[in-house]
Amino acid sequence: MGGEPDDGDLLRAVGAGDSEALGVLYDRHAGWLFARLARRCGDPETVREVLQDTFVTVWRSAASHRGGEAGGWLWVIAARRLVDAERARARAERADRAEAEHEPGTVAPSAEERVLAGLEYGDVGAALDRISPELREVLRATVVDGLTTRETARLLGIPEGTVKSRAARARKELRAALDGIAPMGGTA
Repeated sequence: MGGEPDDGDLLRAVGAGDSEALGVLYDRHAGWLFARLARRCGDPETVREVLQDTFVTVWRSAASHRGGEAGGWLWVIAARRLVDAERARARAERADRAEAEHEPGTVAPSAEERVLAGLEYGDVGAALDRISPELREVLRATVVDGLTTRETARLLGIPEGTVKSRAARARKELRAALDGIAPMGGTA
């Protein structure tokens, strides 16, 4: 039963304006993307919006895909869209808090939201930007998303041993990048 296009073929077709190829790509990847996004965000409506934004972005930028594992590329887009949604929500919450400063007990961002924001902004985000995309993908999958080595290997389309070696290299490079940005007090 051959003949089913692979993800690369689908992305090339989407890049050429084939909406049916986008539908096939969506059917193939939306389920796991939704599940992964839901692990990072507890609001199902936000997850649905982010998933929709992800595939709108795929529609607009499929022609720029350079080959390689489509799943990893889709996840990077989805994760960025989730961060954008979290930023917008945080801005709205800050505006609401500013209006209602006199009310004690306003909802503060969760610890996970603060950590995720720290990964995009600040020293950790700057350090992540300094390491290669391949290493960054492995770190985000294993550390941020909490995937196992096997799950990360399957998602990124690389062997498990490669995941392990990239994770070790990524941690080493991240430490070096962090030391270059903001030396930790008292540690060398």
